[in-house]
Amino acid sequence: MNASYHSTRSAEHPVSAKEAILQGLAPDGGLYVSDAVLERPLDLDALGLEPRSAVSYLDHARQVLAPLIPDFSADEVDAAVRGAYEGTFADPEIVPLTPFGDDWRLELFHGPTCAFKDLALQMLPRLMSRSLAAVAPGKRVLILTATSGDTGKAALAGFADVPSTAIVVLYPAGKVSDVQRLQMVTQPGANVAVAAVRGTFDDAQTAAKRVFSDRSVEGRLAEAGVLLSSANSINVGRLVPQVVYYVDAWCRLVRAGKVARDEAVDFFVPTGNFGDILAGYLAKRLGLPVGRLTICSNANDVLVDFLATGTYDRRREFKKSISPSMDILVSSNLERLLYYESEGDVELVASLMADLAEKGAYTVPERVMNGIRETFDAGRADDDDTRLAIAGAWSDLGLAIDPHTAVGARVMGQSEPQGRQRVLLSTASPYKFPADVLRALGTEPPADGFAAMDALADLTETAPPASLAALRSAPVRFDETIDPLDAGAYVEACARELLA
Repeated sequence: MNASYHSTRSAEHPVSAKEAILQGLAPDGGLYVSDAVLERPLDLDALGLEPRSAVSYLDHARQVLAPLIPDFSADEVDAAVRGAYEGTFADPEIVPLTPFGDDWRLELFHGPTCAFKDLALQMLPRLMSRSLAAVAPGKRVLILTATSGDTGKAALAGFADVPSTAIVVLYPAGKVSDVQRLQMVTQPGANVAVAAVRGTFDDAQTAAKRVFSDRSVEGRLAEAGVLLSSANSINVGRLVPQVVYYVDAWCRLVRAGKVARDEAVDFFVPTGNFGDILAGYLAKRLGLPVGRLTICSNANDVLVDFLATGTYDRRREFKKSISPSMDILVSSNLERLLYYESEGDVELVASLMADLAEKGAYTVPERVMNGIRETFDAGRADDDDTRLAIAGAWSDLGLAIDPHTAVGARVMGQSEPQGRQRVLLSTASPYKFPADVLRALGTEPPADGFAAMDALADLTETAPPASLAALRSAPVRFDETIDPLDAGAYVEACARELLA
């Protein structure tokens, strides 16, 4: 197999893309990266840039994924792409690009769970199944995922009843929206389990990472023929499909005559764990004309401060916000950016991550920060700013937007245009957060989440997505709450039950 991936913390023990996808996290706790795949730039002329081009999102997915996961055959990539995107999204364009005032909005929420995570998590199970068959035939895999709200449901929906696979999702108790919680705890499937974790998302994520690094847990699972992997964006199989929608958006603008073939586009990205915006960075490294990538943070603005100071410091107050999927203080995918911008300095990355674990902070050398600042900007929007953006989008444009998209809209609105086309990544349906959207629009929501959904539909004269409306009659299957330190025992118990 093509051994093209290795850890951000060591170049030893390279693995294939299939092995990296199956493992999720490198044995030393690092994230898998590849130098070789970024040496194969996109052929922009092959992307279908003519005004009447029939090249589709699926075509772009095949073109982008093939060089990023080089040990997958063309037939394997094609089967995964078709399985992920044919008939699974409510809009035939998969990710429509629509006007947003003088700018553009990339609608990433038309998938089965109404959030951008669907673009990757409809793909990952298909990549995982092929990886399992190639790397560890006869074995079974347990997917462990921590979620701040959207990843959990998208992963559950993607992996439900996939053969030889089980999935366990951990979410922070009381810190996701009612709709997000119901999406997870009502999930059907014989191979799924969901538990709330006492604490924040960072507590849930740390608990999951602790399970991955616990060799005794790994050993006992291995004895039972079970491999442990992840559906978080630490998994390269989750990250690389997200590159596609940056490519697709740029191509749409070229075909529409809004940008020239060599003209860059700026992207504004609501992000917490840094995976969504890192995909834009990878697109740029592959040769896509990307101008500025703007990190759009809520009140948990650790990334904004990092870009300004060069110091990443998670030792700060955690703030519960109305954009809960961004309530994160440890942005895992930033580690990959540090690797690339330090020109592959694995010793530096390992040292920085050790500082984060031991001291709660690290400071990046100025030479590395200078490189990061050549591509990235950052801005913040607290809950008041977010509500203003929701109200403004409705009053000015007649659009109902969710609080995460609103964070991006507020930051974009406060940023000085640089003479380039600007695209806002719209990451979720407003119906996932109906109560907060209603409040922003000046209406006190009903206490019941479904009544709030109905009220938002009446106010905006739109209809909630069918998958969210169906939650009204779905039975709750999972109501367990655990302490972070009990995650290992919970995961092992799930493995015994779900993969018996």
